[in-house]
Amino acid sequence: MIDARSRYVTDTVATVGPARLLTMLYDRLLLDVDRAAESLAAGDRAAGTSQLQHAQDIVAELMSSLDERVWDGGAQLMEIYRYLFTALVDAAVRADPERVAECREVVEPLRAAWHEAALATAAPLPVAAVPAAPGAGLLGVG
Repeated sequence: MIDARSRYVTDTVATVGPARLLTMLYDRLLLDVDRAAESLAAGDRAAGTSQLQHAQDIVAELMSSLDERVWDGGAQLMEIYRYLFTALVDAAVRADPERVAECREVVEPLRAAWHEAALATAAPLPVAAVPAAPGAGLLGVG
């Protein structure tokens, strides 16, 4: 049985555009790396390894979806992904917090760059599309 949160996440991922999906992947990748660092610092190797394995899955997805021929930087980005994947595996095998920190140093600027690119290419919403319900907060809930 699928719980409501899983259904919401699945539906959200299925309906977002490519730029938003990419930024979501990078957000989760950074979260996984940070959680792995926290777990390893606390001495919880199993949790750290689990987070690093999930990060590896995300990088593998980024690699499989990258068409190196589409733009001039494609081959270089693929090399970064390959390096990052190898570093994540190595960090997990050795439970090495320094290697995890090194991975974070690679992920953070890429995440920031993709967020900036997504914002630059996003079309602004027309004013009429923004709900004006009194007391409504983000996403229309109070």
